[in-house]
Amino acid sequence: MGSKVFKKILASLIFLLTVNFVSAQLVYDKPESVGLNAHYIESNVDSIMQDAITQKAFPGAQLLVTKKGKIIFHKTYGFHTYDSIQKVEKDDVYDLASVTKITGPLPALMKLYEEGTLNLDVPFSTYWPSWKNRKDKKDITLRELLAHQSGMNPYIVFLSDVLRKGKPKNRFIKTKNQKRFSNKVYNNLYVKNRFNKKVFRKIKRSKVNDEKTYVYSGLASLIYPTLIENITGENYEDYLNNNFFKPLGTEVLGYNPMNKKFKNTIVPTELDTLFRKDFVKGYVHDENAALLGGVSGNAGLFATALDLAKYMQMLVQKGTYNRKQYFKPSTVEEFIKIQYPENNNRRGLGFDKPLIGNDTLNIQEAYPAPQVSPTSFGHSGFTGTFVWADPEHELVFIFLSNRVYPSRSHRNIYNLNVRPKLQQVFYTSPNSEEKLTNN
Repeated sequence: MGSKVFKKILASLIFLLTVNFVSAQLVYDKPESVGLNAHYIESNVDSIMQDAITQKAFPGAQLLVTKKGKIIFHKTYGFHTYDSIQKVEKDDVYDLASVTKITGPLPALMKLYEEGTLNLDVPFSTYWPSWKNRKDKKDITLRELLAHQSGMNPYIVFLSDVLRKGKPKNRFIKTKNQKRFSNKVYNNLYVKNRFNKKVFRKIKRSKVNDEKTYVYSGLASLIYPTLIENITGENYEDYLNNNFFKPLGTEVLGYNPMNKKFKNTIVPTELDTLFRKDFVKGYVHDENAALLGGVSGNAGLFATALDLAKYMQMLVQKGTYNRKQYFKPSTVEEFIKIQYPENNNRRGLGFDKPLIGNDTLNIQEAYPAPQVSPTSFGHSGFTGTFVWADPEHELVFIFLSNRVYPSRSHRNIYNLNVRPKLQQVFYTSPNSEEKLTNN
């Protein structure tokens, strides 16, 4: 056999082995299998978690971390609520809040971009025609929207449109399922099916800053599911399930879990004193998403930690998981890179990124941990969720909690800097061979 032929065969074998390795499924293993120290990790994580629960940052939480394609840490802490009755379990389901933005509409937009259906740099009004006659919106691009560089308002409280003196207006909310009121908001609460039209009109009429600076805005995320349906001709949820959730093996990940038949327990979020007058459990916490029937691009997804780990691992593996390619590596790289650093905007396309200069900051000032690489990306959620992936270190960090229980006034998850501190543990762990006294 000639040397050239032998080299070609060898190169092909190496390529196939590499593809099979990086696209494999997640497996459970010990931290030592990737060179980390299990005792150091567990003792530090336990300490941070117990302190956070004691100081009521959240009643309970769940942490899953993967390294080099292996789940090296998956542990639960505390209880669903402060009454300490129901312990948090590994397969419990959490309201993802804004983590929905990168797990719901974003993969669909990435796929449509990759197929050439969506262009990031033409006016968004090309695909959303109602903006064409709005001087302040007609030239905004999808890239600007996804990177929060559009000048759009941060938020609109649509709940104020449906309440009068604290009670639901009859023309928007009914207590029984009717033909034009079939979108369920909560037990015995149904919103008008066409309420989304009102949402879109108010977004269209909302003001845009003249100066385009980095302002985090969730308004466009309310539009994306309908945009995706308009472009694909498919139901938004079906599109996500068929193209991503089912093939990834994310067994729970989806909207409106109360309609599902899985046996997992759903963790409650907040006592809603304004609208639903109850501890919200199994229905989306975010009021805007609730008024869209629980299916929105800004919030609404529920998942287990393992579901999220599979999705983020696929992105770390440049678009491939379990030998199936979801995206080209170039697509993933485009969306996870910082878009407008010259404007002091750290964001990628949909994805959050570390603060600019994050590695020069201490743990109290950094976001997330100072040790994460500049290529890392993720997102946080208002309910206390946080996911982060670091391709350079082959590390995925999934943190789920219900910090808004019993109310959103509980802010010690931020005051104590819980999530960056937990994340840091996995970067500062000594090698498995090192003695802890040498750290």
